[in-house]
Amino acid sequence: MLHRLIDFSLRQRFVALSLVALMAFGGIVALERIPINSLPDVTPVQVLIITKAGRYSPYDVEQLVSFPIETAMTGLPRVREVRSISQFGLSAVTVEFEEGTDIYFARQLVAQRLQDVREQLPPDVSSPQLGPISTALGEIYQYVVRGDGYSLTELREIQDWIIAPQLRAVPGVTEVNSFGGFVKQYEVIVDPEQLRALRLSLRDIIDAIERNNSVSGGNYLEHNQEQYIIRGFGQIRTTDDLERIVVARRGERPIYLRDVATVRLGRQIRQGAVTQDGKGEVVTGIVMMLRGENGREVIRRVEEKIEEINPRLPPGVRIEKFYDQSDLIARTTGTIKENLLEGGFLVIAVLLLLLGEIKGALIVASVIPLSMLFAFIGMRAFGLAANLMSLGAIDFGMLVDGSVVMVEHMVHRLETDRSGRSRLALLRQAAHEVARPIFFGVLIILMVYVPIATFRGMEGILYRPMAITVASAVFGSLLLALVYVPAIATLVFRRGVRVRRNYLMDWLRPRYRRFLEKSLNRRKTTLAVALLVFGAALALLPFLGTEFLPELDEGSILIEEVRMPSVTLETSVENANWLAGQLIRHIPEIQTVVPKTGRSDLANDWMGVHQTDVWIILKPRDQWRPGMTKEKIIEQIRPFLETEPGLAYNFTQPIAMRVDELTSGVKSDIAVKLYGENLDTLAAVAARIARFLPDLPGTDNFYVEKFAGQPYLNIEIDREAIAAFGLNVEDVQQVIEAGLGGAPAGQVFEGQRRFDIVVRFPEAYRNNFEAIMEAPVALPGGGTIPLRRVAHIRAEEGPREIARENGWRRLVVGINIKDIDIGTYVSNLQRAIATQVKLPPGVFLEYGGTFENQQRAMRHLYVAVPLALLIIIGLLYLMFGEMRYPLMILSVLPLALAGGVFALWLRGMYLSISAAVGFIALFGVAVLNGVVMIAHLNALRRQGLSVREAVLQGATDRLRPVLMTALVASLGFVPMAFNTGPGSEVQRPLATVVIGGLITATLLTLRVLPTIYDWLERDDRPPRGPEPEWEEDGQMAAPVSAANTRT
Repeated sequence: MLHRLIDFSLRQRFVALSLVALMAFGGIVALERIPINSLPDVTPVQVLIITKAGRYSPYDVEQLVSFPIETAMTGLPRVREVRSISQFGLSAVTVEFEEGTDIYFARQLVAQRLQDVREQLPPDVSSPQLGPISTALGEIYQYVVRGDGYSLTELREIQDWIIAPQLRAVPGVTEVNSFGGFVKQYEVIVDPEQLRALRLSLRDIIDAIERNNSVSGGNYLEHNQEQYIIRGFGQIRTTDDLERIVVARRGERPIYLRDVATVRLGRQIRQGAVTQDGKGEVVTGIVMMLRGENGREVIRRVEEKIEEINPRLPPGVRIEKFYDQSDLIARTTGTIKENLLEGGFLVIAVLLLLLGEIKGALIVASVIPLSMLFAFIGMRAFGLAANLMSLGAIDFGMLVDGSVVMVEHMVHRLETDRSGRSRLALLRQAAHEVARPIFFGVLIILMVYVPIATFRGMEGILYRPMAITVASAVFGSLLLALVYVPAIATLVFRRGVRVRRNYLMDWLRPRYRRFLEKSLNRRKTTLAVALLVFGAALALLPFLGTEFLPELDEGSILIEEVRMPSVTLETSVENANWLAGQLIRHIPEIQTVVPKTGRSDLANDWMGVHQTDVWIILKPRDQWRPGMTKEKIIEQIRPFLETEPGLAYNFTQPIAMRVDELTSGVKSDIAVKLYGENLDTLAAVAARIARFLPDLPGTDNFYVEKFAGQPYLNIEIDREAIAAFGLNVEDVQQVIEAGLGGAPAGQVFEGQRRFDIVVRFPEAYRNNFEAIMEAPVALPGGGTIPLRRVAHIRAEEGPREIARENGWRRLVVGINIKDIDIGTYVSNLQRAIATQVKLPPGVFLEYGGTFENQQRAMRHLYVAVPLALLIIIGLLYLMFGEMRYPLMILSVLPLALAGGVFALWLRGMYLSISAAVGFIALFGVAVLNGVVMIAHLNALRRQGLSVREAVLQGATDRLRPVLMTALVASLGFVPMAFNTGPGSEVQRPLATVVIGGLITATLLTLRVLPTIYDWLERDDRPPRGPEPEWEEDGQMAAPVSAANTRT
């Protein structure tokens, strides 16, 4: 079949070239439609359920809101994990589904189940809402709303009602989150003394407002042949409307709302704020991208929309960007382009140097862009995005391996033929001779990526696109080597070849032959040296250390600050603002500092007011001081953080923080997760673990989740007292909820804008114990009594938040490490916990964070590597028809492995998942040269040469193609191995492994493989021939003569 394919391309070369051109056009179209992002989106399929729980404490939110929702969600199909966070007034439940679940199907399942849960929730809790359809890469654009002379409340109103609605309409945007400033509301501040005097209750006030704020419809009437729609309008539009509401009557005298309360424009109680550069609070917006969209394209659309919006804003108001991901996308794609262009240049240089025939070198070089276009078609077909991982592992040298062998053999045939046959016949013979080794060799490179495509979890999201992209490109290169190269060769070589004398090969060949003769005569020494090298690599392997993935440098810094849980929002904001000002003044590399304290209104990030995320955006590197690095900037920031007593902090990056949080619910390298029912017991175990962490080698910083420390005022209702006064618990609770916390009593509509009306007591009744206990409680028969007559107040400490996971309460000890690999550190940590910490009954422990990902990935590798080897063996057996030749070729792999290990060790790199994928890719490339070498030796032996003669002649013949394929494959990875650009951290281990492995594998192929062949083969046992190829007339193809056979 391979011969027929080649014959078709030779006879119908213009048809073949037209098909290639059509494929190239399809690749260009696919490229224009492929989404372009910085990184693969590793966010699992999950649905966030946000429930605003009024004024409930974390205990009550957990019991009344989070637990019922959790219980309902655990029964859904394909659910993998259910986590929840219960805070003051907020429940956030994350339902994570199995990989591959359609996100819209998952959201539909959750929404259906929530309809049943709604009946179990307290009546004054808002309806559970699904979070935006976004991911860890979703926060693509962030901006500040500025306006000279405008208050924070006015700027927030502009953001909420003018800017955000327009940005939400941008294609690819799923939500615009507002953060900072104050939300406007209408406040009805009720005077308790007036309530007593007029014998009114808070319920009377709330009911009166609700009864006087509505619209009605009276259908329509017909008059003078016209139809009039009847509308009864009674909505509140101003504070005057509120003040004139009649609350009650005392005799003939109406009591207006203004008689018992002060009506004013106020500000909603908030749980978060944002500052910038030490200049005070600002109003910000966060544009969130729809899952699966093209990041670069969405950012472009958002910026175009903002250019439209800015001129139409009120005078003096403007939108200023402070962060977007376009810079990261541009820098990572720049890294990819740089690697590919430099790698391509090195590949072409090697071809020109070793081939000595410029037209042949250009044919091979033209395969590179055509293979890439084929890869783009594959990416489009599988719905992949172009990013650092999907394109980062493509090696141009690997793509031209098959074409190198094909063109090199064609050039050799044309150069050495003296028979006078036509050039078409010579090209056909040359292509037929190497078609089988090329097909199986390149197919092996392609097939070793199949096991990588079986990865699941985060490593699957990261490396599956890479495997599919590389496999598509390699498959395209195989088709091009068998169809395009023969067809174009008939045009390019129609006048023959002019080969310059290759001085390098002329110098190498005789020296290599003499060296090989010595190796064959000292067989034991040669094999002993090979075994020694492999043994040294195995001995070195345990000392490499392991990690999941090298951390990508995003170009920005994010500091996670955690204060004592009892701190107020104002104190947190003040401290964060001071830090921002100090950093801007003292570190010139910083462009802007934006600390975000607490949570936004959308509450998709459920931080408490004691937590601050400090966003530090750096200037371009060409504006830094000489010798400055990101690590040095971090060291300059530390002293400012140390000045705040009791502050725990952690350095990370914006996307990395969000990835850690969304994938495992933890923001650290390693998480020791403690599960149980009693929070105090979990805290005691966590404290024992924390005691030995500072002395554990490699600990950079750590934190224990501070669930306790939040002051509580528990108002316990005296049931005997309320019974004596004829009251119900609800009557007293209403005073606590509405009077102290504030109760909603409707909304005021201002055009399309709407603002809450809130009823509460004056601040004097809400800011100390004594005043709270004097709050009036209305009696059923009229009159009031102070709250202290029917309730007792007690101060105590409780949790700021309660975390749950899969039905258990959870406490996390988060650890970040430095100067040590994650595998070694966790081994030391596990030993320390086993010897120093005894877990009480009912408490169990798990390790999460990055370590959890690494463990799962290693389990996949234990399957993927043997599967790759089995695929290689199977394909080799199909080619040779005997088992001894595949086993000989597989002897290449131990030295390839050794070279990769030595390369990692010399460069001080850990054995990461990236490096492991490099080993799998290396196996495929390393086997190719072994296939071509053994196939050629077998062909020579079938023509009557002895084993020794075949080895010496065949290995010398194969010196040039072996060197060419090895050099183009390894040099194609050189830019990737030594690049320091953004994103190169993930590529460097993979490229290092392939380069190091190919160096040793090539030495093995040229020295040890011929030695093994000479040792195991006998003259009286010739190799079997390949399956016969049939010509179109049904006759068996004539065997190739000894003089003309050379692979």
